[in-house]
Amino acid sequence: MSELRHDPIQRRWVIIATERGRRPSDFIVEPESTETQFCPFCEGNEDKTPPEIVAIRDNQSARNSRGWSIRVVPNKFPALTIEGDLNREGLGIYDQMNGIGAHEVVIEGPRHEIDLAEQPLDKFVKILSVYQGRLQDLMRDERLRYILIFKNHGSVAGASLSHPHTQIIATPITPRTVSLELDSAKEHYDRKERCLFCDIISQETKDGIRVVTNNDKFVCFTPFASRFPFEIFLAPIKHCHDFAEEPPDKLVHLASSLKDILLRLKRSLNNPPYNFVIHTSPNMRARGRRLTHWQTLPMDYHWHIEIIPRLTRMAGFEWGTGFYINPTPPEDAAKYLREIMDKASDRELTRQAAV
Repeated sequence: MSELRHDPIQRRWVIIATERGRRPSDFIVEPESTETQFCPFCEGNEDKTPPEIVAIRDNQSARNSRGWSIRVVPNKFPALTIEGDLNREGLGIYDQMNGIGAHEVVIEGPRHEIDLAEQPLDKFVKILSVYQGRLQDLMRDERLRYILIFKNHGSVAGASLSHPHTQIIATPITPRTVSLELDSAKEHYDRKERCLFCDIISQETKDGIRVVTNNDKFVCFTPFASRFPFEIFLAPIKHCHDFAEEPPDKLVHLASSLKDILLRLKRSLNNPPYNFVIHTSPNMRARGRRLTHWQTLPMDYHWHIEIIPRLTRMAGFEWGTGFYINPTPPEDAAKYLREIMDKASDRELTRQAAV
């Protein structure tokens, strides 16, 4: 029988449609080609992007030239722009302000064909460090209330270029999804003087049925009220409200955990399109924030990453009700993802024994 499950973070109900139960093989699609005639993100095409904001490059190479390993540039077609004033005003019942913000692209490497999951661990750590650096820099701007780091992998997930990259958008308001998380976290803390996310992480690690990986620093699990098949929630086990404040030694564990889960998804679902988003604390330096929401924020909020394989589509029922219908119970998804790397290891051992 299908189940209705409630998400205490986003305060939404999800239908786990067990009678529609779908296995990983039911979702596998043909992988997208990464071939392209021209890519502005490839090494040698530095003049085809806006001038770089920051880059990790060889000591001998000049800015905006070859010799880089990670490069951050402004988006050529930004959703929001950094110049100007907010000029917030009312129009009768409505409100509007200028489209002030920032829109940047983190080009994860010079090679077109190496996606994030396949990056060496030390390179993965550097990419995460670049994320942190951009977050810290943008938070110095008091006009910006929230900075979202997100990745679209595959055209179905919204990637217009197949060259591996991540995007960063800073907004002058806190997005609704994050605001709901903040409200839920604060109310839970007001009642229990505990972090809602810590309580969920504690229960999930104790139960274990939805845990995919746990390296004692970070845990990955399929949420109890998963919206989508093989949805993943990744979070630090030790409480921390701000991704930018994680120390360098923790980034190694984060890189290991995130790389692991992306490889599991890639191998089990044939490199599916996916999105991941880093939900971190709003900018505590921003002007005009609501003070009552910020007094306990370092204690009640918990940064995390949500990874969403794009395997199903929203239709009329979802749009009309706000419900999600998930045909794969998260317990089944977690079990399969736990086993997939073990199977791959067994195959590799068998192959080596035959050589």
